[in-house]
Amino acid sequence: MTRTIAPRLRTLVLLLLTVTGALLAGAAPASAHAALTGSDPAQGVVVDKAPTQVSLTFSEKVAMNDDSLQVLDPKGKNVEVGAPLNPGGTTYAVKLKGNLPKGTYTVAYQVVSEDSHPVSGAYTFSIGAPSQTVVSGVGTAAGGGVVGGLYAVGRYVSYAGFIVLAGGAAFVLACWQRGSGVRAVQRLVVGGWLALTAATLWLLLLRGSYTSSGKFGDVFDLNLLGQVLQTKSGAALVSRLLLLAAAALFIAVLFGAYNRREEPTEKRDLTFGLAVGGVVVAAGLAASWAMAEHASTGLQPGIAMPVDVLHLLAVAAWLGGLTALLVALYRAPAETPVDSAAVHRFSRVAFGSVVVLVATGTYQSWRQLGSWSAFTETRYGQLLLVKIGLVALLVGIAWISRRWTGRLLETAGARTAEKARREKEREKEQVGSAAGKTSGRKTASGDGARAAQLARQRAAVDAARQKRLRDADPNRFGLRRSVLAEAGVAVVLLAVTTWLTQTEPGRTELDAKASTSSSSSSSSSSPANSSGALTLDMPFDTGGTDGKGLVRIDLDPARVGGNEMHVYVQRPNGRAFDVPEVKVAFTLEAKKLGPLPVTPDHLTTGHWSASGVQIPMAGDWKIAVTVRTSDIDQATVSKNAQIG
Repeated sequence: MTRTIAPRLRTLVLLLLTVTGALLAGAAPASAHAALTGSDPAQGVVVDKAPTQVSLTFSEKVAMNDDSLQVLDPKGKNVEVGAPLNPGGTTYAVKLKGNLPKGTYTVAYQVVSEDSHPVSGAYTFSIGAPSQTVVSGVGTAAGGGVVGGLYAVGRYVSYAGFIVLAGGAAFVLACWQRGSGVRAVQRLVVGGWLALTAATLWLLLLRGSYTSSGKFGDVFDLNLLGQVLQTKSGAALVSRLLLLAAAALFIAVLFGAYNRREEPTEKRDLTFGLAVGGVVVAAGLAASWAMAEHASTGLQPGIAMPVDVLHLLAVAAWLGGLTALLVALYRAPAETPVDSAAVHRFSRVAFGSVVVLVATGTYQSWRQLGSWSAFTETRYGQLLLVKIGLVALLVGIAWISRRWTGRLLETAGARTAEKARREKEREKEQVGSAAGKTSGRKTASGDGARAAQLARQRAAVDAARQKRLRDADPNRFGLRRSVLAEAGVAVVLLAVTTWLTQTEPGRTELDAKASTSSSSSSSSSSPANSSGALTLDMPFDTGGTDGKGLVRIDLDPARVGGNEMHVYVQRPNGRAFDVPEVKVAFTLEAKKLGPLPVTPDHLTTGHWSASGVQIPMAGDWKIAVTVRTSDIDQATVSKNAQIG
């Protein structure tokens, strides 16, 4: 037994290393869990003239309401006008009041990313000169506080409930069909259903406050609940509740009609029907996570969502089945003990689940990280390393469990023979008892009742003796301890996984850091520097495949008359991006001058240039850049800059 396990483990390790290396080496840009990648005015800048609007650019499209984007003056009063607008792509703007006085202004945002997670933050810019401001503590409510903690607990319970429900039922159908009549296993699976149902309702109530105010008092706000029901996350939670109704019917049949069915052919047909229905319901429940979280946005969502469903089903089959096995080993009655054959079948199911987990987990890691450095430079990568370590530990303990399983199988024959011998002795006793009854028909009825009582006592003593013998088996005792250790590690693993699903993916975090660095670089290269050159960075998103990037405009010497202009287009990871077409236009809105089009010449990969760009007069010029990434996908981004 153990000789065949070691090669399998080596194969798994080699597969994991090979696939991970190949995927990370060919990583492409992706995004999930929105992050702020640009702003105008930029963070910390001092502008000479009050802007007419504030715009924010995110790494992906976000959901906003009327209060999602606020601008506060030094006294803490709102100076924005109207609701936020989406001029295009992933940029969102809000108009400002006119004639704003000098001082430091605070921009606070609170949005919901496409993967359902709330994103909030704040920064400042100044008009004329910096000043003191009374604004503090804004932009930090969403996703945190008491409501954030309760929401995290609800997510953990929902994952645990799904794993126990789906994995426990799979263990009964695929490994130990006699378990459908064991009360402890029934309570386990029903408990998983109750936990998942209660957690789903709890998350539905918390969702509105979690993504907005963060106040516990808003949990029962019906208006917020109505808004949640219109979102992707709300639809996913409602779908989960509907599927749980179907799961309740499945449980009723599994522990009712299926348990009572005795005829082999009918039971086999019912097993097949339950297996098909159970897989459909379990896949639907898993899809309720995939359709609303990390897998639903970013790179290759059409592939990522089915992969995420497979990943969750494999986790449930392994960890949920492990929980059911643990309950069976400790709580199964003496008359229906879990046998070594059932343990061996589960061992094979668990091995297949680990293979699926390696493949799907490797793909998910590549998709959310994209580079080896993200493992250590991002919180998501660090948590993923912890998760990988826990999975490796779990696989190691599972290998020990398989060794105990092999030993149980080796002694199964001896136990079967002993059981057959005891049954023959019991048959002889029953024959003798029947003969005694025939010869003593005139015995009083009280003696008959006493004989029945003695028979019941003998049966109880025999069952207790069998249980003691089973519990004293060192192989079964070792299996119990190793399975218990597996379950303990699985509890910690589930907590880390839940935390991981609420963490900003490594790709997005690195992209945001790169954008912040570029923004700081452009601020330091403002028109006020000694060279007089102007540098502007503008993130763009054409909406198509591979449509995100950063366009940089260098204008030298940024004055009235002729100028040298260079345009650089980069991918989110900083590499040169050779798009089909780039066009630039200059507009001086105050004088109703323009747009003045400029079509730069393509020099090399990701680099365009134009000489003699004429700026007719000084002023606050709007510089708009149109980037086309395919025949139909293009986007126009713009920024204002003082020229001359």
